[in-house]
Amino acid sequence: MQAFSLVIHGGAGTILKSDMTAALEKAYMQGLDEALSVGYAVLENGGSAVNAVKAAIVVLEDNMLFNAGRGSVFTKKGVQEMDAAIMDGATLAAGSVAAVRNVRNPIELAYEVMTESNHVFLSGKGANDFAIKQGVKLEPDEFFFSQFRYDQWKEIRDSDNYSLDHTHQDLDELMKDKKFGTVGAVACDGSGNIASATSTGGMTNKKYGRIGDSPIIGAGTYANNKTCAISCTGHGEPFIRAVAAHDVNAIMEYTGSSLEEAMNEVVHRKLVKMNGEGGMIGVDAKGNMAMVFNSAGMYRAMRGSNGQYAVGIYKELMQIPVS
Repeated sequence: MQAFSLVIHGGAGTILKSDMTAALEKAYMQGLDEALSVGYAVLENGGSAVNAVKAAIVVLEDNMLFNAGRGSVFTKKGVQEMDAAIMDGATLAAGSVAAVRNVRNPIELAYEVMTESNHVFLSGKGANDFAIKQGVKLEPDEFFFSQFRYDQWKEIRDSDNYSLDHTHQDLDELMKDKKFGTVGAVACDGSGNIASATSTGGMTNKKYGRIGDSPIIGAGTYANNKTCAISCTGHGEPFIRAVAAHDVNAIMEYTGSSLEEAMNEVVHRKLVKMNGEGGMIGVDAKGNMAMVFNSAGMYRAMRGSNGQYAVGIYKELMQIPVS
């Protein structure tokens, strides 16, 4: 068995330690570590990269702190519309969903699209109809309600503005963090197969059925065993125009660049020229890992069978010794 690894993210943006309460910082770190542990256990037990990223994303979607699944933000209409995608680097099979409602774990639905339909991308009511057909778990609107997300929306719902910035009032503390809310995971398994998955609730007060980069294969999510698996987080429009995730793949394939070199080229040069703020996580088929961002911070964590284990929110990483 070769080296295996898992990297996850929970969004990027203006995330400063000076704005973070101790209680909220601890909650985010615990949430990241829990998702990392669940996904990594799949790899440790000989599971596939696809199942590992899906398992990690489910944990993040179920965590109210993250803007995906249960923690998704409110749209202009005062509901949640969620997007997700998953891709298998071994076969280039992919599944995506956009603007789905009441689906507890949109990544589970994206997986069903990839494995049980003849399509790649389903949206809106059609995607929800497919969820019902496949027995994907649904929840009532109340399941997705959180007071701090509602308060964010209430501040701007009577305007034409949308918000990338999240204001938290959870854990009895007030903390403002301007962040791009998305969750993602990339993995390399013991067979050298890689996979990527991304899930998001999008922008607060979004309208017109706006869809970001997360569910778009090649923009926010991409995986190819020949090169890399990438999951992005940031202001979706520049990432779509840059075809950011696939661009990392192209740079690696056509120039022979390493994973981190290619990610740096896209994040620190190409996206910056387009005013694209955010970041991405990646793995290659040798188990190498990278986490690159041009914003102040990125909720992120990684673990590899070679002993690397780290969790971070700000620029610096907290290295965790593996017992």
